[in-house]
Amino acid sequence: MTDPVLAASRTTEPGGKEPVLREVKAYRLARVQEQLRKHHCPAILLYDPVNIRYATDTSNMQVWAGRNPARYVMVFADGRIVAWEFHSSEHVWDGLDLDVELRGALSWTFFNAGHDAGRRAKTWGSEIIDVFRRHAPGERLLAVDRLDPFGSACLEKHGLTLLDGQALMETARLIKSAGELVLIGESLRTAEKGIERMRRELRPGITENELWANLHFENIRHGGEWIETRLLASGDRTNPWMHECSSRVLKDGDLLAFDTDMVGPNGYCSDISRTWLVGDGRPSDEQRTLYELAYSQVHYNMDILRPGMTFKAFADKAWKIPEPFVKNRYCCLAHGIGMVDEYPSIAHQVDWDAAGYDGVFEVGMTVCVESYIGAEGGAQGVKLEQQVVLTENGCVSLTDCAFEKGWL
Repeated sequence: MTDPVLAASRTTEPGGKEPVLREVKAYRLARVQEQLRKHHCPAILLYDPVNIRYATDTSNMQVWAGRNPARYVMVFADGRIVAWEFHSSEHVWDGLDLDVELRGALSWTFFNAGHDAGRRAKTWGSEIIDVFRRHAPGERLLAVDRLDPFGSACLEKHGLTLLDGQALMETARLIKSAGELVLIGESLRTAEKGIERMRRELRPGITENELWANLHFENIRHGGEWIETRLLASGDRTNPWMHECSSRVLKDGDLLAFDTDMVGPNGYCSDISRTWLVGDGRPSDEQRTLYELAYSQVHYNMDILRPGMTFKAFADKAWKIPEPFVKNRYCCLAHGIGMVDEYPSIAHQVDWDAAGYDGVFEVGMTVCVESYIGAEGGAQGVKLEQQVVLTENGCVSLTDCAFEKGWL
């Protein structure tokens, strides 16, 4: 029987997607307000385009805005919003049921301001302080998710104390609503279409870039947004992992591995990794062994993952990587996923003292369970990753994207 959580991620409510979107928008803003109240903080200033999307459901040139701080939003604990929008882009707020005051954004990057950055930052700071004090008189604590030294200095000079807004937003984004699972499901179905198209086009003689373009095609075709990385590699480029796709021509008998990292429809990320064989032959004994180890790591760790388990307990109990593959292990055991990669990132036991931090897995978290198996100095490796949601009974896969079970 299909788990009801997985079933919900594959459907929308009667009457289309609009009821789901309304629920999601209200839920996300309420999560931000909840975090502000919990930290006794009257407002948060957002620059990260993903955080702005989460809080307001507005999107404007997301990748470009991630490099260029050209739009920003202040969300107050009572739900009021002041938005400074990029030039001539007020239309991105049309149709939203929000208590929002729109203003024009001011940027002091060198691209925009040249050597006049300092003066522009002071003008920006004066406006931010004016808005904050008008809506939160007598308050001094302001959360900020991302701000350069000019901006931080301006606000602190005016007597504000800045709180780490990125931590606040990551915590808000941690637990997904039923509606969010529906939107995540739509993104995953789009990713699956792209993966299916890649599989149909997979053959010796094409390049890695040509194959990767099929995922982009289906994502954009179905209303998706962008792809965070270009992690696709073949042959000896599969070891070590983290090679981005290139003009290398696929050869018969190569392993081909990829990681979708795809921000799809509605701004939600689909993060699936699979490894295939190029051509019509059978995998070698070495390839089958690598695959079986990676498959075992992912599914063993999925089986033990439960709400209420601490991150440290999960790392301690996780599948033990055989020694020849420890050096090239993936950078984490698992990580949160939502609009993009999110908190938490779970360190391996061997990395715990240097990189680990504790916390507790909760119902409603969406997580990617990771594996990379490739020997140090080896000529090939296998990358696998499964996107799941935590339920009362454990973790449930959010995708049916096939594994190569015939290799096991």
